[in-house]
Amino acid sequence: MAGYSVEERSAPHSLEYRLFFKDGAGRYVSPFHDIPIYADGGQNVFNMVVEVPRWTNAKMEIATKDPLNPIKQDVKKGKLRYVANVFPHKGYIWNYGAIPQTWEDPGHKDENTGCCGDNDPIDVCEIGSKVCSRGEVIKVKVLGTLALIDEGETDWKIIAINVEDPEAGSYNDINDVRRMKPGYLEATVDWFRRYKVPDGKPENQFAFNGEFKDKDFAVKVIKSTHEHWKALIAKKADGGEICCTNLTVSDSPFCCSQECAKATVDAAPPCRAANPIPPEVDKWFYYQKN
Repeated sequence: MAGYSVEERSAPHSLEYRLFFKDGAGRYVSPFHDIPIYADGGQNVFNMVVEVPRWTNAKMEIATKDPLNPIKQDVKKGKLRYVANVFPHKGYIWNYGAIPQTWEDPGHKDENTGCCGDNDPIDVCEIGSKVCSRGEVIKVKVLGTLALIDEGETDWKIIAINVEDPEAGSYNDINDVRRMKPGYLEATVDWFRRYKVPDGKPENQFAFNGEFKDKDFAVKVIKSTHEHWKALIAKKADGGEICCTNLTVSDSPFCCSQECAKATVDAAPPCRAANPIPPEVDKWFYYQKN
């Protein structure tokens, strides 16, 4: 389903910044709940919401607890969050985002990792050549997955490629990434292992010894998180503070009107010029690998 657009509110790189989504008819929608999981279910092609364009540092994410779930910048201890550049990486090394209509249930212990979900939509690292835009909705072909254990929670990282990438036809499974982009998967493990170390945290751990699982395994994981989302949106699972307001899931008790959605957007501050990114965001961190 094409034709999604975004509407910015407040200033990028501010605490109030929000990026709301509209469908092809200009109606406000939730990127978490209203954009379909599948672009082509028969071919296992999924929609991906791009939260963070490659090479950028601002940790942008779907605001799961806000009405309409706009994209906003993550905040820690009252400060906007930027990922550190751990040498030799600069910002995010893929287009990073999420598959809509998925949820890693914190009440469900994953049979593969032994850890519960991280309470977010499932994450995607898109490895194509194009640097995408924040809020872009693209169609991706799934290639495999990495199981990050982030502070004791299961945090699957799906490896995928934009179906419109010129080389997409050459990628059908995780081994194609190893063959066509040597070093990229190893760099991905290194990035996730060390990206929190500059903040004083220990290295992250992985299930399966940091080995990537193949396409079939990854698709099965995605479908499992889609089932958890279905329970969430139908109020059959406890979502805690998650906002399930949506406009298209007709049998959901959280379905709301377009007037209600418009009122939510209208209440946000108007769009303003971007704030400058703090110069320290460009710093490179060097340290010995364990």
